[in-house]
Amino acid sequence: MEVTASASASRIKIRQRSHASAVLQITLLSLTLLTIYGLITIDSRNVDVFAALGDMINNFRIVFTEPRLEKLSWFDLLRELMITVSLGLLTTVIGAVFALFLALFAAQNLAPRRVNDAVKALMAFVRAVPTVLWVLFFAVAAGLGSVAAVVGMAFHSVGYLVKAYAETFEELDAGVLEALRASGANWWQTVFQAVLPSSASALLSWTFVRFEINFSVAIAMGATAGAGGIGYDMFMASAFYLDLRELGMFTYAVLLFAILLEWSATRLKVTVGARRSY
Repeated sequence: MEVTASASASRIKIRQRSHASAVLQITLLSLTLLTIYGLITIDSRNVDVFAALGDMINNFRIVFTEPRLEKLSWFDLLRELMITVSLGLLTTVIGAVFALFLALFAAQNLAPRRVNDAVKALMAFVRAVPTVLWVLFFAVAAGLGSVAAVVGMAFHSVGYLVKAYAETFEELDAGVLEALRASGANWWQTVFQAVLPSSASALLSWTFVRFEINFSVAIAMGATAGAGGIGYDMFMASAFYLDLRELGMFTYAVLLFAILLEWSATRLKVTVGARRSY
């Protein structure tokens, strides 16, 4: 059996150059040339770049290969880490509670269009403002500290989770919702009997993702907003008394908890999925 291919079928089609593609190529080329020019003409203030690069590599070597506690004890390290974890967990719980309620009105298959647009517009504004700005905004009223950090981080968590939860609700089978409504179920019965049980695994996954983000943000807020925790100790070790070995121990503690959090999230998701299938 012979297989023949026509010349037209094997011909490679070349897209014609358009005005938009030409502008994009010129823009990328210009940015590349400006970057090269900036690197060549940068004012290093008589700093030996290669020596500075060597010092940076040596600092990284000290941080990751010679970690040890010098000014804090193991109990202090665990306590500061738990403070940061508590900040991340508290903001995630607060954000998830408010976001779950608002997401029901942001989902197109559960609420009227005008309500969807209003909630989505408000949450888009909340997400557009960075977390650190929300924290600094509330710090004007509450002062720098854990209160401003929790409220500001919770604000941004609500904006993030509303979008995630609403998109999860919108992916539900429309036939199931229509069947419940046709059988006489009201809006709350539809939510509790179909929407939440069917979306439990996805909601849990999104919540854990936000918890990981809030944990990382809590580390930064510990230094910038005076919220305390291991982030403040990392700032003091790196910028105040330059103890790279203690900074390395803090870094490994954060990394270990992040790995433990990822493992716990995976196991919990598997458990929830197994119960649903059962």
